[in-house]
Amino acid sequence: MSKSKIISEEIINNIKHAINDKKSNFHHLHEPLIEKKDLNPIKHAINSGFVSSIGKHLKLFEKKIKKLTKSNNVVLTSSGSTALHTALLALGINKSHEVLIPNFNYIASVNSVLMCSATPHLIDIEEKTLGIDVKKLDNYLKKNTYQSKKGCINIKTKKIIKSCIALHTYGYPCDIINLKKILRKRKIVLIEDSAEAVGSFFNKKHLGTFGYAGIFSFNGNKTITSGGGGAIISNNKNFIKRCKHLSTTAKGKHKYLFFHDTMGYNYRMPNINAALGYAQILKLNKIINAKRKLNQRYLNAFKNSKYIKIYLDRKNSNSNNWLNIGILNHKYSKFRNTIISSCIKNKIFVRPGWSLMSETIYLKKCPKMNLSNSKSLFNRLICFPSSPYYNYKK
Repeated sequence: MSKSKIISEEIINNIKHAINDKKSNFHHLHEPLIEKKDLNPIKHAINSGFVSSIGKHLKLFEKKIKKLTKSNNVVLTSSGSTALHTALLALGINKSHEVLIPNFNYIASVNSVLMCSATPHLIDIEEKTLGIDVKKLDNYLKKNTYQSKKGCINIKTKKIIKSCIALHTYGYPCDIINLKKILRKRKIVLIEDSAEAVGSFFNKKHLGTFGYAGIFSFNGNKTITSGGGGAIISNNKNFIKRCKHLSTTAKGKHKYLFFHDTMGYNYRMPNINAALGYAQILKLNKIINAKRKLNQRYLNAFKNSKYIKIYLDRKNSNSNNWLNIGILNHKYSKFRNTIISSCIKNKIFVRPGWSLMSETIYLKKCPKMNLSNSKSLFNRLICFPSSPYYNYKK
């Protein structure tokens, strides 16, 4: 038997052992946990006639997000992507700016920067947190930037490095404390991409609340879902006011006249989506408890594997374990695609990480640092089935 087949069979058996689900023949990466009772708020929204941009469930969902995150300011949006774009617009990001973005990332971050006519600046990650390699970034900025009254200036491009979008990858916190320190020193605005981190905490503080602003996603594949939806949180009331204005087509307040003071966007979350989001957030703790139990089962199933390890939440972190991540030992990285194919043939729908931003055709000319860590991790990382269904108790 070939080495790749031996490794594949071990991984498949360990996944099955962790999942321990004999009812289903298909094991998807992540499914929304929608129960019959979740339909009640949706029915209420439909019966009220308020299914679009206004309705009581928008306020109810907003209130629950505020309570969860201890943030006083929330703007609901149509997606996590539109939340990112709105936040950058509200910061005034434009063609004279660069935005630091982890190379291992979902495409929405760089697209939101490009939509502001700004330049994505690709930076490396670390395996310890799956997030930005802070020490490497600090050294890079020391060598490649200088400070002026305008802010942090890229020596080569002469553009202002205005912001950094820090991703909490797969719901696990990046090195947010140290990152915040080096960015503050250089007057770079920190935005937390917490799209995957609803219900994740570090030092008992919800992710998305460490920086100037945080964004969330409630897409169908997230820990809780509103079908499509996102949110922006911030302690800056004026910033949130600006986000709200831009995401509601920049419409002025009037009883019946329509007027707009700048170009805005219809990025509002519909009330019918908020109704589902409200039903979901009511059971967030139960969903996360189920996911944490599944994570522990994965850790136990793979504890003796010499081929692959399960990513382990670090100290002081209490994440939502959105996805369970397997990281191959370096010498077995060449078998990654074979392993993924074998799992899928066995109806276990694993997937690799996102394609690296630096390898994306229209991003190849973006400024970048040495990206060796993200390239290594991309070749070794596999996302495992992580649905809350496996351990959820009604």
